[in-house]
Order: sequence, then C-alpha cells, then structure tokens
Amino acid sequence: MANDKLAEQSMAFAVRIINLVKQLKEQRESIISNQIGRSGTSIGANIREAKYAHGTADFISKMQIALKEANETGYWLELLYKTNYIGEEQYNSLEIKCKSLRAMLVASINTAKNTNE
Repeated sequence: MANDKLAEQSMAFAVRIINLVKQLKEQRESIISNQIGRSGTSIGANIREAKYAHGTADFISKMQIALKEANETGYWLELLYKTNYIGEEQYNSLEIKCKSLRAMLVASINTAKNTNE
C-alpha cells in the first residue's frame, strides 16, 4: 500500500520534472536540464524496479538508489533556483515534493531493514 503511494507520487514528480526539462530547453539550458531529467525520472524507475526485487536486500538496494537520485534531484533544483532558471515558487513546490519522496523512501528502507532483522 505504501509502495503504491510512493510509486504514484514518484510518477507525478517525474511528470513535473519532464515539464521542467521542456521549460529549461526553451530557455536554451541543456547542462542541468539533462542531469535533472535523468535523476528526477530515475527515482520512480527504481521504485518500480524494487516492486519486483529478488528479496529484501535487492529491494533495499533499489530503494537506496531511488533515495540517492532524489537527493541528487534536490541538488539540481537548488542550482536551478540559485542560477535564476526557476523562480522561488516553482523551486519551493518541487523541493517540497522531492523532500516528501525522500522521507517516504527513508521510511520504506527502514521498514524493510527492520523486517529483515
């Protein structure tokens, strides 16, 4: 159940990231847009892979990769904001969603680790 919510939210976040990449490409920004496009969409892809993991260790590994990608995405969002490619409102909105994903991922990882002990 929690993983379904996480999968749904990561998909919605990926859609927002793709729309951000389109916006950045219109501004002729290509370096950060490529990076955030990869990391921001990789979160959900790894969560989806974790759904069919080969055991708990594989599940944890995939979720940890998703967490790393979410953390990287947060970095790119901050950089875009500090370089004036996105405004404060857009940054705050995306960063709140990114932080929420990170919190959910940490909770899922911790639950899986505690279940595995």
